[in-house]
Amino acid sequence: MSTKKKIRLLFNLAEHFYTDPLYTGFFQRLAKHADIRKRSWRTVEEITGDLAWAQEVIMWWYPTFTDEVLSAAKDLRFVGHINNLRPMAEAELRRGLSVSEARRGFSPAVAEMALTLMLAGLRQTSRHHIAMRQGAESWCQYPHERQLAGRSVGIVGFGGIGQRLSELLAPYQCTVRTYDPFLPRPVAAKFGARMVPLMELIKNSEVVVLCAANSREAAHLMGPKQIAALQENAVLVNVGRSMLIDMPALAERLKRGDLIAMLDVFDKEPLEDDSIFRTLPNTYLTPHRAGGIPESYLRILTMLADDFDAWRTGKKRKYALTEKDLTSIAG
Repeated sequence: MSTKKKIRLLFNLAEHFYTDPLYTGFFQRLAKHADIRKRSWRTVEEITGDLAWAQEVIMWWYPTFTDEVLSAAKDLRFVGHINNLRPMAEAELRRGLSVSEARRGFSPAVAEMALTLMLAGLRQTSRHHIAMRQGAESWCQYPHERQLAGRSVGIVGFGGIGQRLSELLAPYQCTVRTYDPFLPRPVAAKFGARMVPLMELIKNSEVVVLCAANSREAAHLMGPKQIAALQENAVLVNVGRSMLIDMPALAERLKRGDLIAMLDVFDKEPLEDDSIFRTLPNTYLTPHRAGGIPESYLRILTMLADDFDAWRTGKKRKYALTEKDLTSIAG
């Protein structure tokens, strides 16, 4: 039997990760090479003792690690994040830690949600569902719904989500334009999308999907000017972050009744009870559900386990976070 000492690995995740049988195999896999502590701490004060013990941590982005917090984690060498914040990522890299980040694991589910909202916005399924529930549906009236097939679609942000969405759109034979200033042009072409300036995308798209990275540089990409330029009766889908949109300007455009908005994210979450977006009939809302499904978390945890094993055995990590990746992380 090997007498090699196991690595001290701290998990700081929501409690359901430890009780859901879906994730049992993940923890069993890592327990072969690590002594594990499972915690669900929300504050720095709570996690300090376990952080001093740990050599590796797998967590979300909370509690937030600062230079001061990390200075007390003398043995810490590796941190794997479901998602991260830029100040914490910067502090971890300054400390010389090996950092992995696997938020791209959300991309397949978010892309599916984007497609769902595109279809729902064009076919008005939510409106019909509500009318049927209320006994107020209309039969045999001239339809105002539209098919997705053959439409012009603009995708703002062409990372994992945008690329997967373009694959899902292939059977619909849409004209796909994308705006992403960080994307090499050949990547867009590979997925059948044409790179264009943002305003050109907005003016020429019947459906606009926002899935750009949640970074400082992307704040209010859709400002008053861009919102005003959206086509009449366009469908605007946001499965990225609300900071991509000037939300008050969007509300004003929606009041005109010539735009359909499908929103999964908001400036304040949970959304305020008196939010105007709850009252606008051409706005359809979901409570930040695009990516957070069990398959996403299992995929992400597997990605982090793969990087943990690579780090442990001295191999290249597939999801390593470096200085050049910081611009794609929320500030």
